Amino acid sequence: MVVDDQLMVRAGIAAIVDAEEDLTIVGEAGDGAAALEVAARVRPDVVLMDIRMPGMDGLTATARLTAAAEPPRVLVLTTFHQDSYVYEALRAGASGFVLKDTEPADLLAAIRVVADGEAMLSPAVTRRLIDAFAGGGPVSPAAGADPRLTGLTPREREVLVSIARGLSNAEIGAALGITTGTVKAHVNALLAKLGVRDRVQATIAAYDLGLVRPTP
Repeated sequence: MVVDDQLMVRAGIAAIVDAEEDLTIVGEAGDGAAALEVAARVRPDVVLMDIRMPGMDGLTATARLTAAAEPPRVLVLTTFHQDSYVYEALRAGASGFVLKDTEPADLLAAIRVVADGEAMLSPAVTRRLIDAFAGGGPVSPAAGADPRLTGLTPREREVLVSIARGLSNAEIGAALGITTGTVKAHVNALLAKLGVRDRVQATIAAYDLGLVRPTP
């Protein structure tokens, strides 16, 4: 499902998506309120959501969609590069964030990644997010006093900090001297312990719980 207040943008995205054998556009909407109505009717797997729209904006619509009993995955589309939009969209429950000027092949790949239950950030957005929020590195051990963190093993905390820095499983494995399969096991375990659904939400949790700190 595509949500954008510009008809030509919706039409262009729909044409790109519908050209793929494994993807189908099931609905369109021009603002957040309409998105909620259409989504309730067509029950999309993935919603491509613009942020700035008249009436209900994309952040509000994303929060309401992801709060549903069986929520769709939301992939936010925007032309805006401001860090606050990235962070607020992720906090609202988005599973990914892709700039509108991304290549069609990359957009399609992002849709498939999000549909498979993973999180997706475009490289440009990831760099800005990490620069803004992860540059400070780990904080003092006292941060671990939060009950949501006390259940994590020392290795799981290391993996969580690495996730918050934007590292892939392969990069985490190389940095910590463990296999990618072991990293994946640690990731799955810490997601379950934190009660979050993906790496994006784990990154937000790392900041919210004080395990990493923003740059000054």
